[in-house]
Amino acid sequence: MSDSSPLPPVRLHPEAELARDALSTPLLARAARLARWAGEDTRVDAGGGLVEEQLPAAASHLGLTGDEAAAHASEAWRVAVDTGLVEIVDEEEGTVATGADLALLSGAPQDVLGVWLTALETALADASVPDLDDLVDAMDESGEVDFASLDWDPEAEQEFLDGVLGNLYLLTVSEDGPGDGPVPLPALAASMIVPSDMGEPTNDVLEQVSDAMMRLDDQFRILEPVGIVEYQPVDEALMADADEEPAAVVDDTDVSRYGMVRLTPLGLYGLRSRLLEAGIAAPAVGDLADKGADALLDGTAAFPPSAAQAETEQWLDLREPLAAARELLAAARGSDAGAPLRRLRCQQALSLVGVVAEPALREVLDDPELGGLARVWLVERGFGDVPAPAEDMVFWLTIDTVAAQLAAEGNSEELQGLVEGLAQQHSGFFAAAWRVDHPATADVLEAMGRLHPDKKVAKEARKAAFKARSQQGG
Repeated sequence: MSDSSPLPPVRLHPEAELARDALSTPLLARAARLARWAGEDTRVDAGGGLVEEQLPAAASHLGLTGDEAAAHASEAWRVAVDTGLVEIVDEEEGTVATGADLALLSGAPQDVLGVWLTALETALADASVPDLDDLVDAMDESGEVDFASLDWDPEAEQEFLDGVLGNLYLLTVSEDGPGDGPVPLPALAASMIVPSDMGEPTNDVLEQVSDAMMRLDDQFRILEPVGIVEYQPVDEALMADADEEPAAVVDDTDVSRYGMVRLTPLGLYGLRSRLLEAGIAAPAVGDLADKGADALLDGTAAFPPSAAQAETEQWLDLREPLAAARELLAAARGSDAGAPLRRLRCQQALSLVGVVAEPALREVLDDPELGGLARVWLVERGFGDVPAPAEDMVFWLTIDTVAAQLAAEGNSEELQGLVEGLAQQHSGFFAAAWRVDHPATADVLEAMGRLHPDKKVAKEARKAAFKARSQQGG
């Protein structure tokens, strides 16, 4: 997640909806209830936690029962303190009062989400700490924790969890990812352990993946109450000792038994906020809606197709269609390296405007950079009286189109099909193409030489690329 290139854009739910989700998360809801419950008789210890003798009353107020009731109440209290829902009045006396930030939970969605984000940080910190019993065992006579005996590196543990959540975010927002569906825990653990260039994982690596799964199982159980994930834990039967008799016959092929996790809409919001705070480019659909057409075309250049369309639709919704078409065409001009892809995004955006854009397209018919695009748009929509393009415009548009596809997709199968089709339809294509006055001519011809499966045609393309580069003085 340290790469400076932007992540795919995320589609966030409306803030009002996210704020309602935040208020209903078990952890924040409990923290708010304890903040309202606390009174003059409430006491905290030196660390700000509820004194032990008051935990049963707090748990009872929250309706918690069972062996974990006190621990859950203590956790909720800690969140109440960390988020400012409760303030410690006197540290020596251990007295508390209602915090000023409790009122934020009745405020604007952004205020609610700000409190929730603080609660999330507390939960993430808790998830990175070893089991309480292990901490107690590692204490020396002075009460200090011997971290070396725990084999626990707090910074490394936090980095591991951040990396896992970053991978889960990337999987969720990627065009070919699971979307709203869950991710198997083994796959998520493997994404942190198994090198990308490794073929068959070694036994040592598989053991590391298994250990990571068990760590993540504990961590996601801790994180689920704050609302960042929905988690189906690892089947406890898988963790039974080999000599124990299984309680029931189980299906070893059922991947869900090994744990399944998905980011909630609130989790996507929270992780994106943390990524932005860390200086990582993490765009969201709608970010460009109030920007100019130049920002839209450049900003969506690296977006997957569906995200680019969603962003463009929001941009168009705020504008009068004909004026928007003119703005898009103006922004599509240019001879820089990003211009071909801008024109492709412009063409895609204009397809969403509809026939009302006709006057804007006719206005640029004589434009050397936009005239070919305009003719294609008008003809595809059945408009008459469209002048035929000159041959040099046809070749220029062809080079521009291939350059845009190269920038958008790289050496894809679709582009290879386009290259083969061009060479087949125009027997003298390369003889004429190298003369095209387009900044990307040589690069496009070189790419055609790489992509075309016929060695003879590929050689023609490379020769044409050499001529084009010589003509351009390169």
